[in-house]
Amino acid sequence: MRARRFDASAPVPRLDRIDTVAVEEPLQIRVEHGPREDRRRENVAVTMRTPGDDFDLVLGHLVTEGLLLDPQAVAGMMHCTDVGPDGAPTFNVVDVALRDGLSLDARPRNRPEIMTSACGVCGVDEIAAISAVSPYAIRTDRVRLDPDVLAALPDAIRERQKGFERTGGMHAAAIATADGEILAVREDVGRHNAADKVIGWAAREGRLPLTGHILVVSARASFDLVQKAVMAGLPALVAVSAPTSLAVDLAEEQGLTLVAFTRAPRCTAYSHADRVVNS
Repeated sequence: MRARRFDASAPVPRLDRIDTVAVEEPLQIRVEHGPREDRRRENVAVTMRTPGDDFDLVLGHLVTEGLLLDPQAVAGMMHCTDVGPDGAPTFNVVDVALRDGLSLDARPRNRPEIMTSACGVCGVDEIAAISAVSPYAIRTDRVRLDPDVLAALPDAIRERQKGFERTGGMHAAAIATADGEILAVREDVGRHNAADKVIGWAAREGRLPLTGHILVVSARASFDLVQKAVMAGLPALVAVSAPTSLAVDLAEEQGLTLVAFTRAPRCTAYSHADRVVNS
C-alpha cells in the first residue's frame, strides 16, 4: 500500500514508499442446527478480523461465547463464497453445520452493532448478557506457575509474530504449558479474535479443557479475554499490558490466575497469586 512518511529531522523530510498494513475484513458466522426435520441456519455474529485461521476463529468464538460446550458437535465448516463490492469473490462467510439433532447450547448474544476488531463484547444490548458461565472448575486446577517462566512468555511469542513483524498492527495469543512451551500462536487485528483463534485450534485438536495451561496475550488483560480463558478451562492468563478492574474481578470470581505487566524479568499477579511460586 502506498504511503507518505514525514520526518522533520531527516535530510529529505518527505518520503513516498510502499508500506505493509494489517488486513481487516468482516467475517459472518452462520450455524445450521436442529433436528433433521427442522434444520435452521442462524446468523451468530459478524466480526472484523484478519483473514486466516478462520475455522479456528469460528470454533473458538462458539466455545468462548458459551454457544457450543462440546466442539465434537460440529459436523463440518465451510467458507461460503460471497461477492465483494467489486464483484470479486471473497471468503468472508463461514457456515457451521452441527450434527443432526444437535443445537446450540445457548442463544447468541443480541448485538445491534457489528463487533469491531477492538472489542469482544461491543454491541451487546444488556449488561447481563456479557458473561457466560464456564463449564469447567477452574478454581480446582492445581497447576503451579514459575514467575520466571511467566515473565519470559511474551518474548517467546514475540519471536513467532510474523504478522506483527511486517505490519506493526496485529495482536497475538498463544497457548503455553506451565513450563513455558509454546504450543500454538495465532495473530489478528483484534486481540479477542487472536484468543478465539488459538482456543479454536485447541478445540479442533481435542485439547479442551486446557487444564494446567496458560493463555498468553500481547495486549491488556480485558474482561473478554478473561472470559474466553475460563470458557476454555484455562487456569491462567498472562498479558503484556495492564489489566482492567472488571477483568480482575472476573478472574478472582472464576478462580483464574491473572498476570499482567509481564515483561522479563517482572510480572504482577492480580488474582489467585498462590499458584505463582518460585521453583
